[in-house]
Amino acid sequence: MSPEATAARRAVVVSAGVAGGAALGGAVSMGTATYFAHKIITPEHEKKDDTTIVEVGEGTVTLRASPETTSAGRYGLWLDKGTGHARLGAVLEAPPAGAPRKGVVTREVLGVDKGVLAPGPARWNKYFYCGTPLSAHGLEHEDVLVTSDVGDLPTWRVPPAPGTETGDWAILVHGRSAMREETLRAVPVLHRMGYTSLIPMYRNDIGAPPSADGRYSLGLSEWRDVDAAMRYALAHGARRLVMVGWSMGGAIVLQALNRSDVAHRVHRVVLNGPVIDWGSVLAHQADLHFIPRPIDHLARSLLRSKASRHLLRISEPVDVAATNWVDRADEVSHRMFIIHSATDETVPFGPSQDLARRRPGLVHTFVWPRARHCQEWNTNPGLWEDLVASFLR
Repeated sequence: MSPEATAARRAVVVSAGVAGGAALGGAVSMGTATYFAHKIITPEHEKKDDTTIVEVGEGTVTLRASPETTSAGRYGLWLDKGTGHARLGAVLEAPPAGAPRKGVVTREVLGVDKGVLAPGPARWNKYFYCGTPLSAHGLEHEDVLVTSDVGDLPTWRVPPAPGTETGDWAILVHGRSAMREETLRAVPVLHRMGYTSLIPMYRNDIGAPPSADGRYSLGLSEWRDVDAAMRYALAHGARRLVMVGWSMGGAIVLQALNRSDVAHRVHRVVLNGPVIDWGSVLAHQADLHFIPRPIDHLARSLLRSKASRHLLRISEPVDVAATNWVDRADEVSHRMFIIHSATDETVPFGPSQDLARRRPGLVHTFVWPRARHCQEWNTNPGLWEDLVASFLR
C-alpha cells in the first residue's frame, strides 16, 4: 500500500476509535477530509523508485514482480534517480498467474537511452519514451514559449513530415503530475498525418510557472494555459485545431472547449483515459484508500467553499461538480473520440461511456480490453495509432 493510502487508512482507524467523543470524532473526520482534499490538489513532483533491477542479461532485465512490471506491452525504466533510462519490451518470464506481487519478472530490453542498466533501484515509466521529440523519435522540434496568465510556458513545436502539411495543428495535454514525455507516444502518427504538434507545459509543472497557490484546480484554472496554446497555434498559422488529452489533461481540454473564445476552431478531440467526472474519480480513490464516503463528500465541500481556502491553502475554490461532463453533456459540442481501458485502476471508464450515451453521434468511445491507466498505447501501439488516425482522417 502506498504511503498516502496508509496514512489515510490510519486516519480513518483513528476516527473510528474516538467514536465515544463527538467533538473529537468530528475533528478527526475534518482532519481526514482536509488531508484527502489536499492530496487531490497538490502536485506530486518527487518521484520515488518503485521497483528493483535484480539481474541484467544479454538483451534482458529481471525485475521484482509487481502489477506494473508484469504488465503486457512496452514500457520505460528510469535509472539512477531519473538520470538514466531504458526501454523494455515483452515479458519473457513471469510469476504464476494469480501471484503478481511475488517473485521476479524477466523482460526484453529494447534499448538503453542513457545511463547504465545495472542491478539496483529503478522507477517504472509508463510513457515508454523519455527526453524530447528529437531524442525519442528523431523528429526535429523547436522550443517555444506560450504565454499564459501565469507566465511563459515551455512548449515543444513539432512540424509535420515533409510534404504532408495540412495546416492543422494538434495540441497535446499531459496528465496530473506527469511530464510532457507522456504525450510523445502520439507524436509519430500525428507527424505522419501532416499535423504540427504543439506540446505545452502547464502551471505547476516542473519547469513551468506555478499558480498563485501552487495547487491544481482539476482543470478549472489549467484550461487557461491550454487556451493560450490554442491562441499561439492560431496566431502562427493553424487552420484548425485538434485537441489530445490524457487523464487530467482530458479534464483540462474539456474545460478549454467550454470556456475558450477560440474553441470553435477545434475540429476534433481525442481523449485517452480522461477524467470525465472528477467526482467519480474521487469516490473511486476514496474506496481504494478506505476513506468513508461521508469524508469524501466533506472533502468536496471543503474544496468548493470559499471559507476553507485558508485551510487548503488555495487561492480559489475548486467546484468538483463543474467537472462532471456527464451531467453537463448538453454543453459538449465537439466531435470527440475517447479511448479508455476497461481495467483502468485510477480513472473509472464508466463516465466515458456515459458521456457517449448522452451524446450519440458526437462522442464515440473505444473500450480497451485490458490496460492500466493511460497505458492503452503501450499494450498495442499499432491499434492505438490506427484508431486515432481513422478518427482524425
